[in-house]
Amino acid sequence: MRIGELSRLTGASRRLLRYYEEQGLIVPERGVNGYREYDDRYVDRVRQIRGLLASGLPTRIIKQILPCLDKPRSIHFPDATPEMLALLTGERDRLSERIDVLIRNRDAMSEYLAEVEKHRALPRPSSGPVEG
Repeated sequence: MRIGELSRLTGASRRLLRYYEEQGLIVPERGVNGYREYDDRYVDRVRQIRGLLASGLPTRIIKQILPCLDKPRSIHFPDATPEMLALLTGERDRLSERIDVLIRNRDAMSEYLAEVEKHRALPRPSSGPVEG
């Protein structure tokens, strides 16, 4: 697929996809005409990149951890500095906190919706005149 289709499928602008390429986050093939060619795996890769960026990770760290998303047990980083490991640990903990908040919010919404549905199912008293 070409850059326009990848953009459409991921919601990332063409400009952003070119930036990811400049940063070494994605490496498309080039057709004989020089156009970028992406296979289907780039849809997930771009979504992963966007999620990691949204969580606050800088592109230089994302570039280092992207291989782990494919084969976490076979990757070793001899150049992993204590600073990088501390940053990743902090980001992981921050993500865990955000996930906990999201789960609590989802559960609260579910409870609210269940209550609304329960009350909708109850018969309502008629508002007409009472005959006696």
